[in-house]
Amino acid sequence: MVEARDWDRLIEWGQRLQRGETLELTDDFRELLRRVAGDLAVSDAEALDALSAPATATALVRELNRRIRDGSRRLSRTLADANRRKEAGDIEGARAVLESVLSVEVVPLYREQVEVALAHLEGPQGDLS
Repeated sequence: MVEARDWDRLIEWGQRLQRGETLELTDDFRELLRRVAGDLAVSDAEALDALSAPATATALVRELNRRIRDGSRRLSRTLADANRRKEAGDIEGARAVLESVLSVEVVPLYREQVEVALAHLEGPQGDLS
């Protein structure tokens, strides 16, 4: 798994693209994208293809940023909803919420966090996050 600062660097690049900056495909940047892409469920082959030109690399940065942003929001909402349901005694409802996010989530880190919450669902009335 890549380090958090790699995700931070990628997010920073996404913000720079939004401000109209263009990518420079340096060796360091290519390596960053390959590392982060693998961590966000993009195959090495897809990442390498995207790194062949600035336009496709830009599209890859935007897609990786979308996966981080959307997955993080989805995870936060899901854990909060599952916690509310668990606290109300609706274990099956909490389980359904957690399982439903597993059907759409592709980012391994976020999937792992949902799986941990599922594993702890039957535990004491504590927070799932």
